[in-house]
Amino acid sequence: MVNKRQLLFIRDVFLFTFTAFGGAQAHLALLLKYFVKNVRYITEEELLELNALSQVLPGPASTQTLVGIAYKVGGLKLALITFLIWIIPSAALMTFAAISFAKWGQQQKFGEILEYIQPIALGIVAFGAYNLAKRVLVSQLTIFLAVAAVVGTMVLRNAYVFPIAILIGGMISSAIGTPKEESELRVRLFSNINPKKLIYFIGVLLILAALGAIINRTSLFSLPIRLFENFYRNGIFIFGGGQVLVPLMFTEFVEMKHYLNGTDFLSGFALQQALPGPTFSFTSYVGALSMKTFGYGLTGQMLGGLVAVMGINLPGLILVLFIVPFWEDLKKISRIKYSMVGINAVSVGFIIAAFILLVQPMGLNLMAIGVMVCTFLVLNFTKISPPIIVLAGILLGYFV
Repeated sequence: MVNKRQLLFIRDVFLFTFTAFGGAQAHLALLLKYFVKNVRYITEEELLELNALSQVLPGPASTQTLVGIAYKVGGLKLALITFLIWIIPSAALMTFAAISFAKWGQQQKFGEILEYIQPIALGIVAFGAYNLAKRVLVSQLTIFLAVAAVVGTMVLRNAYVFPIAILIGGMISSAIGTPKEESELRVRLFSNINPKKLIYFIGVLLILAALGAIINRTSLFSLPIRLFENFYRNGIFIFGGGQVLVPLMFTEFVEMKHYLNGTDFLSGFALQQALPGPTFSFTSYVGALSMKTFGYGLTGQMLGGLVAVMGINLPGLILVLFIVPFWEDLKKISRIKYSMVGINAVSVGFIIAAFILLVQPMGLNLMAIGVMVCTFLVLNFTKISPPIIVLAGILLGYFV
């Protein structure tokens, strides 16, 4: 049974879901307002600790923080209800946008309306890369790892560059920065881990990858399974939230696999910036449009949106529910903290590489370059949020 306090919590989750514009940084302020200040479900210290946990885990930071709050308030059941309330509205809207875009893609007017959206999206990506780089690239090691990630991405052009580079970066920074004393704490922590759950977690990835490879690529089941594996794999290895997710999606699904083209991708990303909710719901747009590219109808496109958003979110959801019970011990381990230095540096490199790939099709279009630069400057020097800029771009394209 759901008690009165949990019903009140669900109400506040709805309010948060439909007002959460602006990405993870803005979401934290709203989480503080709805779940600490307005109604004291948890303390401010607990909220900041949950947010810190989400930063050291792969996956969507805002989603993990919100689910962690729900788990503390009402356990597993409330956490799962909260997760669904949070992801469904924006994922459904982005799936609808992909289906609509596919239908209208040949109409000249629709293209004209979105003319300014693509350079605006590039300006938003540049702003995210700039701010993350300022915080992360503060030493020779982090700069080296970022440059190596850029080179590796540009030269190899393989989806598995991402997880391999992240693991190597984390291992290097952890080995260099971690103090030697901590063995007793690590033994106590890892003695609490259920090895079966860990095997299940990695096993899902391996089974899906095998199914995607074995099933004939002409089968109706092949692409949905491969999409789920693609997004689930990315969900395991994406550190840094939405600002890392979008460049990685572009590199893998546009540059490497050609599931959709750059114009469609950037238009969807810009539209997502105008919606409340998790940035990771953008994957439902990519999944739906990928299914359209390979000839699937309306039902197939809806399935693509579903498998994409569930695939990208499941690893983070499982991890946060798995780790919250012994977070008090986990946060004391320096090896985890120092590994994040390398992981974040590699993530910055991925963003820079993807930005280079995103800008190339623009060429010497002075208008597009001007809009991109203006977007970056407005975000960097004013308090105007991305949704307002995106809406202004849509209106400009419609009336000009």
